[in-house]
Amino acid sequence: MPGADRDDAALLRAHVDGDTDAFAELVRRHRDRLWAVALRTTGDPEEAADAVQEALLSAFRRAGSFRGDAQVTTWLHRIVVNACLDGMRRRRSKPTDPFPEEQDREKGLTEPGSDAGAQDVSDRRTDVLAALRQLSDEQRAALVLVDMEGYTVEEAADLLNCAPGTVKSRCSRGRARLAPLLTSYRRNQPSAGSVQSATVGGRAAPPPQASPPQEGTPL
Repeated sequence: MPGADRDDAALLRAHVDGDTDAFAELVRRHRDRLWAVALRTTGDPEEAADAVQEALLSAFRRAGSFRGDAQVTTWLHRIVVNACLDGMRRRRSKPTDPFPEEQDREKGLTEPGSDAGAQDVSDRRTDVLAALRQLSDEQRAALVLVDMEGYTVEEAADLLNCAPGTVKSRCSRGRARLAPLLTSYRRNQPSAGSVQSATVGGRAAPPPQASPPQEGTPL
């Protein structure tokens, strides 16, 4: 596969220099993880797909501004997270009622006696996403980056353009909010004390395959 032997930075430089295959290879390498970050941050597949599309188009156009002071994956994550947060802010300005299925799922998370062990992996993942949706956008983004993607507090602060103390506070409050919602996971799975462990074995399904963005062509 063209470009498969080059690292991410080399591919990005090649894209800037006019290599029409370089950005496609970057998308192939990182699309699944970017999709997972977007889905966990937004909690909605359609909104996540829109955010990834917007982010990849932005990265395609802004590649020349990459300074090389961070990994390409970190740069891509920053663009995706910002696209998610922008989309959620727009959504808040036009509030809509959740679908009945979502209301039932979120209600079930707060009711005692919920048996997560009897659910299949897909339902378990849906429950965790429903729990994440009950956090503020800022808390959810911080938790996804630190607890699920493994970024340090300092790295997450850089991605979210805020102080490390702010990230720590958002994570702490988010975990406290999630704790009563995920008690069933802790009961049935001793290791499920965090958002990350509650989703083990339940990776978000990747979006449909798509070609890399081209100028003037929708993703």
